[in-house]
Amino acid sequence: MARRRGSGEDSIHFEHRGGHCRDPERHNGCPGIWRGAVSLGYSPDGQRRIRRKVSGKTKTAVKDKLKALHADLDKGITPKAGSSRYTVRQAAEDWLANGLDGRSAKTIRKNQNVLEPILKVVGARKLRELSAGDVRQALSKMATGYSGAAVTMGHLAMKRVIRHAEASDLVSRNVATLVDTPKGREGRPSKSLTLEQSVAVITAARTLPAIELRPGLKDVRRPAELMYAYIVLSLLVGVRTEEARALSWHHVNLDGDLAAKPPVPPHVAVWRSVRAHGETKTQRSRRTLGLPQMAVEALHALLESQAHERALAGEKWQHTGLVFTTHLGAALDAGNVRKMFKRVCKAAGTGDGWTPRELRTSFVSLLSHRGVSIEEIARLAGHASTRTTEVVYRRELRPVITTGAEIMDEVFGGS
Repeated sequence: MARRRGSGEDSIHFEHRGGHCRDPERHNGCPGIWRGAVSLGYSPDGQRRIRRKVSGKTKTAVKDKLKALHADLDKGITPKAGSSRYTVRQAAEDWLANGLDGRSAKTIRKNQNVLEPILKVVGARKLRELSAGDVRQALSKMATGYSGAAVTMGHLAMKRVIRHAEASDLVSRNVATLVDTPKGREGRPSKSLTLEQSVAVITAARTLPAIELRPGLKDVRRPAELMYAYIVLSLLVGVRTEEARALSWHHVNLDGDLAAKPPVPPHVAVWRSVRAHGETKTQRSRRTLGLPQMAVEALHALLESQAHERALAGEKWQHTGLVFTTHLGAALDAGNVRKMFKRVCKAAGTGDGWTPRELRTSFVSLLSHRGVSIEEIARLAGHASTRTTEVVYRRELRPVITTGAEIMDEVFGGS
C-alpha cells in the first residue's frame, strides 16, 4: 500500500496532452505540461487531501514555483487555491465589495474612482507578481493627469487593497508600502474669505430676497434666515458642512444658563454628521462649542421662520427636528446648500467660485490672523491633531508667528 503524502511534501509529474511520448524519463519534446503540488495535509475528517498546485513548461520552472510556495508557508502564509491567478483588479474589486464594511456608497465610489487610473496600468497583472516598480509606474502615470490629493488617495487605496489580500493569504507582502507617492498636478487650492469679504457675505445673506420655491405660490418661499444662519454658524463657529446639515434643534441651546456655576453660555453640540451611521469625521470632532451673539440671533430668527413654514406646510411637514431644512422640513442635501451659497456670494460681489466648506477655512484664517494658537484652532475645528490643521489649512495660518517676539519686546523693552 502506497504511503500517504505528508503535510509539506511535494509531488511533480508530467501531464501528457496527446501525441506519442518520445522521452518517458525526461519528457523532452513531449506534448504536455509539468505539474507540481504541495500537500498541506488533510481536511479535519481525514478524507480529503488539501493541495496547492503549480504548473510550468519545464520541470525546473515547477521546482522554482514549489520553492516559492514553501517560502510562503515558512512565513505562516497558507496560499489559497487560485491565488496564483488572482489579479490586481480582482483584489481591488474584492476590497471595494467586502473591505469597506459600514462605509457610505459615496466613500466606496470615491475609492473606486481613484483606483481606476492605477488599475488601467496594473489591473491585469497577477497580484503575486506585482512589484514595487509596477506600483510606482502606475502612480507616476496617474500623477500626470490627476491632482496631488487624488494621487495620494489612490496610493492609500492601493495599500489597503493589498493589505486586504494579505489578510486572506493571497499575497505575502504589500509592495505598495515600498513606494513614495509622486507629486500630482496642482489641484484647486482651498481659499478663505478675508474679513471684508466675510462681512460682505454675511450682509448679503441677511438681505437676500426670498426664493420662490413653487411658481404661483407666493406664500411658499425659502426665507433668507436659512442661509444667513447657515453661513454665520459655519463662519463664526467653524462647523463642517456635513455637521451643519445634520444638526438638530435638540443639540442647540440658545439661552444657556448664566446662573450656573460655572456659567453655561449658549452653545451647540456638534455630535452628528451626514456621514454613514451619523458619526462625525473623527472622535475629536464631537465637540460642544459656544455660540457668538450673532449666531444666537441668527438661529433665533431661523427658529421663528421654521415655525412659520411648519404652520404653512400642515400635514406635509416632515418632523426631522433638523435646524437646516427645506420648506417641508426635510433635510437639505449638499446641492441645495451649494446652489444657495453661490447665490449669496454672487450678491456679495465675491464671485461664485466659492464652496460652503471654505467657510470653515475662513474660520481658521480669521482665528489665525487674530493670533489664536494652532492648538486651540485644532481643538475648535475638531481636528484629530494639530498636524491636520497645519497641513490642510497651511495657507490660512499666519505665515509668521509673532507671539514670542511681542512678549519678549514687552519683557525686555524697558531694559
